[in-house]
Amino acid sequence: MISKYYNGFCLKDEKELFNQYLVENDFTISGFSYGAIKAFKQALKSEKRVDLLQLFSPAFFQINDKKYKRMQLMFFKKDAKAYCLNFLENISYPKSIDTSNYFELGTYEQLEELLNYEWKEKELKELIKKGTKIEVYLGSKDKIIKSYEAKEFFKEFATVYFINDAGHIL
Repeated sequence: MISKYYNGFCLKDEKELFNQYLVENDFTISGFSYGAIKAFKQALKSEKRVDLLQLFSPAFFQINDKKYKRMQLMFFKKDAKAYCLNFLENISYPKSIDTSNYFELGTYEQLEELLNYEWKEKELKELIKKGTKIEVYLGSKDKIIKSYEAKEFFKEFATVYFINDAGHIL
């Protein structure tokens, strides 16, 4: 059984927040935000059958400039806990979801990886060629990523669900 869910940055056990979308079976891998990167990498390298890859608000920062990324890392380094708590507040917008039950302090290395990760068309096509269907879920009011740009990027490779009036947590 390969069914696997990967947590988002600064989070643990938040999987239940996506129950209305989640497909759980032996051949599905899913992840939220930073976890979407991990889920994608797992699906790509898996020798076992992966029928479905679900990416919830995938960390999509390849269109952000280096200054933005440096500033995020600088703020994190200055006060990691304050940075993460602000991040949790922003991921729940526009809903009022209490994310404190899911909080786990992220690391500088995780933040650096998610900010600098580049989704590559070649790898997405490779995964599709393996027979994996990709679903991407994005919120129109996401305060973390530029969801419209992410939708435009992923629509060639995935079924994209663009959810109105939803934020990063959908």
